[in-house]
Amino acid sequence: MLILQCPCCGIKAEETELHYGGEAHLTRFGPGSSDAEFETYLFTRKNPKGVHFERWRHSAGCGKWFLAARCTVTLEVFATYSAQTKEPPQDVIDAIRAKRPDFEGYSK
Repeated sequence: MLILQCPCCGIKAEETELHYGGEAHLTRFGPGSSDAEFETYLFTRKNPKGVHFERWRHSAGCGKWFLAARCTVTLEVFATYSAQTKEPPQDVIDAIRAKRPDFEGYSK
């Protein structure tokens, strides 16, 4: 079972207490964007085998959104961090590289 620690309230929660919110760090397009930009935003997602950055909501707890870096193969969680960040913090990237030297880094 996947267990994530909410960085907002500090509680470790099982995935049944959380709500998955999709890929993190997306550039959102809305009014004024081209049809191609909006289509990409709606339908194009990464689906990597390995390290992935995701949005989660602590729905059965504090109710706040946060982000997580985890491996989609092993369910290993590298870090959870604030949803207000535009890209993964350097300490999260360092934590991933410490365990996965082959990690190429974050790319949009």
